Amino acid sequence: MAKGRRADWTPRGPANPQADMMSRLQKMQEDMRKTQEELEHEIVNVTAAGGAITIAITGHQRVQSIKIDPSLADPSDMGMLEDALVAAVNEAILASQTHSAQRLESVTGGLNIPGLM
Repeated sequence: MAKGRRADWTPRGPANPQADMMSRLQKMQEDMRKTQEELEHEIVNVTAAGGAITIAITGHQRVQSIKIDPSLADPSDMGMLEDALVAAVNEAILASQTHSAQRLESVTGGLNIPGLM
């Protein structure tokens, strides 16, 4: 026994730090896969145009439904409806991307590891 070392002393940390890191990375990959699957079914609801348009979109940016208040459907001003729809869809996509990023960040702890996502 080395001089000054207690008889019950054991090194801290895992016996094999590389194996421990690989194990944690594999768990993170599994959690990422599971989260990606869940995002496919998670719905983000977004309202736009003062509440006249409601869009339901998944965490994979797939539009599920669009509801339009009939007052927006003025046949003499279709351009306004088209512009409102474009803005609403873009807002829904952004909301879905933000939701997905937050969910995935909760798995990775903010790490950006190439090939993991």
